[in-house]
Parts: sequence; C-alpha cells; structure tokens
Amino acid sequence: MIPGQNQSWVSEFILLGFSSDHTTNSILFIVFLLIYLSSVLGNGLIIMLVCLDTQLHTPMYFFLCVLSLLDMSFVTTTMPQMLVHLLAYSQAISFTGCWMQMYVFGALGITECTFFVVKAYDRYVAICYPLHYTVILNWGLCIRLASGTWICCFFSSLVHTFFTMSLSYCGPNRVNHYLCEGPSVRSLACMGTHLIEMLDLVLSVFLVIVPVSLIVASYIHIAKAILKIKSTQARCKAFSTCASHLTVVTLFYAPAIYIYMRPNSSSSPEQDKQVSLFYNVFTALLNPVVYSLRNKDIKRTFLKVMGYGR
Repeated sequence: MIPGQNQSWVSEFILLGFSSDHTTNSILFIVFLLIYLSSVLGNGLIIMLVCLDTQLHTPMYFFLCVLSLLDMSFVTTTMPQMLVHLLAYSQAISFTGCWMQMYVFGALGITECTFFVVKAYDRYVAICYPLHYTVILNWGLCIRLASGTWICCFFSSLVHTFFTMSLSYCGPNRVNHYLCEGPSVRSLACMGTHLIEMLDLVLSVFLVIVPVSLIVASYIHIAKAILKIKSTQARCKAFSTCASHLTVVTLFYAPAIYIYMRPNSSSSPEQDKQVSLFYNVFTALLNPVVYSLRNKDIKRTFLKVMGYGR
C-alpha cells in the first residue's frame, strides 16, 4: 500500500507555526532568517575550507565536512518553508509534501544522531591511539562509516514515516507545529496510534539510546586517557575539545529524547515546537562555532584563503 492511499479525507495539512499575529511573525521571520543564513554560511565555509586546504584532508576534518553537510541539509528541510509561512497568508502543505518533509527530516535527524557516534569514535582513536590514528581510521573505513550511516538511517526513517502516514486522517488537519513532525501529525489520526508509538519507542532505543551509550562509553575511555597526560596544558586542551563535542551532543540528544520517547498523551504541542528548535535549528548554528571557529587549523586556512596568511 502506498502511503496516503487511504487518506482521501485529508489532502493537505495546515502548519500553525508559532503565532497568528502578523507583527510577531515578521519579527520571527527576521530572527530565523538570520539564524538560517548564519547556519548555511558557517557550515558551507567549513566544507569549502576543508576542500581547499590539503593539510585538512584527514579523517577528523572529513567527518567534520560530513557533519556540516548534514547540518546544512537538516536545517534546510524546515527553515525555508517556515520562513515562507511566516509571511504568507496560507500555511498549507500538501499531504505528499508533508510525507516527504517528515521522511527527509527524520532521515537526516537520525543520520546526525548516529553520526555523533562516529565523531566520538574519531576522538577516541585520536586520543587513545594517537600513533595508530591514520592506520585505524584509514580512508576506506571513513567512507564506509559515513556512507553506511546515511544508508541505514534513511531506511529507518522510511519505515517510521510509512507507518505514520498510513494512518487514517479524517478529521482536523491543523498541525500545531512549524513542520510535519511525526508525533504532531500522528496526533490528528482518526485511529489508535498505540502500535506506532511502541514502534517509535523501539526505534528510539536503537537509534538514540544505543548511540548515546556508545558516546558515553567512548568518552569514559577518553577521559581516562586524558588524565594520564602529564602536560597540564595538553590535558586542558583535550578536555576542552571533548567538552565542546559533548555540549553539542547534549543539545541535540536531550530534546530528541524528550519528544520521541514519550506517548502522545503526555505531549505539549507548544512546548514541542520550542524544544525541536534546539536539535533542528540551534545545533546547526552552534556546530561551526564549537568545532571550527575555535580550531587553529581552520582559522589558519581561513586567513590563508582571505590572503592574510601563508
């Protein structure tokens, strides 16, 4: 059965967004436009600098490029439409458009969620086995880790989206959100959603709890290795790098767990909209700052490209 085949009662959804007041929406438009442009420019700059400088052609910066591409794609899945809806009189999205946004949003979100494990593994090898770093993380393994993550997560999102959009939607079509996110759309279904909620819970365990556990395990080993470093300066630098990564991971995982690992009955639409901004919008904005603007190699390459360095 094709998703949407039994959805003859609803042909489109209305995304309510954050406010119905025109003045408020105009202010939000400016704020979110600046955030979106900053996210795209920041992550795009990282990709460009890594591609231009051969000294940055290492596993660490390869993974950083993939993460930046993920962030750009993830935020672009929702922000342009949200910006249009903030100024437009109609906030309608077709059933097919909603299905596609839910699928791509979920796929990219799960991919980023899982890719943080790859980043943690990269830091684990770099700190715990520095002399064997390039041998363990050879280019073949790097490419397999990146491509395997994308393929598996896009398939997982397809399963989740299929079941959600195969529900009967016969009543209200007003989604109290700024995007077609699974729990928000599912709350409008004209039939029981208990089985799909259980499926969400199972998927969340494998796609959220397991990655979080692996990241925590990696950083426990990293912390032990850092504590063995005799140089205080080197130890502080290593801890600073790890703390930055863990900050971004927390900002991404905490709201995702809050939204997807609880039943619909305990959901608060207004709160969900605000919480989802953290892992959809603000993480993409913060990643360039956390991973790159504090990185001397990235700054050196930027100055060289601008003509201020050698």
